[in-house]
Amino acid sequence: QVQLVESGGGLVQAGGSLRLSCAASAASGRTFSRYAMGWFRQAPVKEREFVAAISWSGGRTFYADSDEGRFTISRDNAKNTLYLYMNSLKPEDTAVYYCAATRGSYGRESAAYDYWGQGTRVTVSS
Repeated sequence: QVQLVESGGGLVQAGGSLRLSCAASAASGRTFSRYAMGWFRQAPVKEREFVAAISWSGGRTFYADSDEGRFTISRDNAKNTLYLYMNSLKPEDTAVYYCAATRGSYGRESAAYDYWGQGTRVTVSS
C-alpha cells in the first residue's frame, strides 16, 4: 500500500504555470521507486481523464495528446515525490488533479492504477 498526497494547485491566469507535487509514503517492504506513477484530472461534470504517466525509474514518460507539449511529468525517488509541471495553462485545464500509483505497467487507463490521492484543485482563469 502507498499513500499519496497532492499539493501545488491553485488559481492561475491563462498562460501561467504551476507545479503540482505528489508526496508518496509506501508501506514497509515497498519503496516509491517500485511504483509507476500517473496524473489524472477531473473537471466539473466530466469524466476523469489521463494526463501523464512515468515509469518507476523515470526513464520513460507518456502524455495525453491534449497536453500539447505543455506538461512535463517527473519524479524524484530520493524524495518520494512525483511532479507535474504545467506551462501555458488554459481555462480548459481547470480540474481537480490526482496522482496515482501502480505496481504494474503505467498507462492511460485509470483502472491500471491501484492507489490514488485526494486531489489538488487547479483553476485557470481567462
